[in-house]
Amino acid sequence: MTRILKVAALILVLLLLAAMAYGAWKNPEKATLDAVARSGAPGSFVALPRGMTHYELSGPDSGRVVVLVHGFSVPYYIWDSTAAGLTGAGYRVLRYDVYGRGLSDRPDAEYDGALYDQQLDGLLDSLRIQGPIDLVGLSFGGYVTAHYVASHPARVHTLTLVDPAAERSELPASLKLPVLGPWIWQVTVVPGMADNQLSDFLHPERYPTWPDQYRPQMRYKGFGRALLRTAIVSSRTDFDSLYAAAGRTGIPVLLIWGKQDHTVDIRLSGVVRRNIPGVEFVPVDSSGHLPQIEQAQLFNARLTGFLAAHRSAAP
Repeated sequence: MTRILKVAALILVLLLLAAMAYGAWKNPEKATLDAVARSGAPGSFVALPRGMTHYELSGPDSGRVVVLVHGFSVPYYIWDSTAAGLTGAGYRVLRYDVYGRGLSDRPDAEYDGALYDQQLDGLLDSLRIQGPIDLVGLSFGGYVTAHYVASHPARVHTLTLVDPAAERSELPASLKLPVLGPWIWQVTVVPGMADNQLSDFLHPERYPTWPDQYRPQMRYKGFGRALLRTAIVSSRTDFDSLYAAAGRTGIPVLLIWGKQDHTVDIRLSGVVRRNIPGVEFVPVDSSGHLPQIEQAQLFNARLTGFLAAHRSAAP
């Protein structure tokens, strides 16, 4: 019996070593995100209580402030065409990488509404933006911005939601296990995330460099952990209650959705529309999950038209 136990123990150790080696090989996170990694990067950085935040503030100093919040994992460059359109129209545009993405820090924390509220609140304070701001959220940014509106209504003048997250996505039980769950996520899900981003487009062949633009952020430790914890929070979210809370503020809301979105189906627009009275709904044809890119001219026109119709209070 003793010999059998020794053999079993040896096999277990070998399996653990093999799993560790495989994980190290598959895991794209090899580097630490620090000042050296950020040197030469576009945009600016500010140290906030929960970590460094990467942002860009552009457009005329006197312009009305529009804040753009990206989605689940693609950093603020996803707003390139929107930022260009808004600044060209005279707006002051703030966009940033939410914690865990891009060149912002990856704190060991719960990636919930409180964390995202804290980051945005701190960023506005650090830039002395008193508000009220016009807030725009894409995909999971819909969660971030709706939560912020409900928590800080005095700081927001309008809210625009673009193909927002609106449904719980149940995670496999294996991903919720301690230790094993994060390992499975890191070796089976994270390595393929760059290539998977092309599914957001109706015509992915038009954006051949999109995966390569995504990959640099995957090198830095904490990226996968942030995404898994975000996915867990999303799987627990009551989106009806989330958007109802935003709706109760009375803040004007614009809802834009790509008709051919295969990431967040346009049928889920009903979740937002039934919970936010008076929401202005704009379905966009010939667009997948990213209408601000695939139909940039139309998107910018509808967004600036909405903002013009709801002029902000004097600073």
